[in-house]
Amino acid sequence: MSSDKKDKTKSNKVGAGIALGVGVGLAIGASMGNIGVGLAVGIALGIAFGVSMQKKEDSKKDDK
Repeated sequence: MSSDKKDKTKSNKVGAGIALGVGVGLAIGASMGNIGVGLAVGIALGIAFGVSMQKKEDSKKDDK
């Protein structure tokens, strides 16, 4: 796999995590009455989740 394609795959996982985090953050923010804080928390959690998904995928590829 070329390095360009691998970089795109990595950014897609993190991007998917951010997208999920924004949705969760909006829900948390709306329930707390402070959407800004909810978005910040959601984006942070989304980035962590995306990086985690990417590391899990990379470790599976290394095992093969």
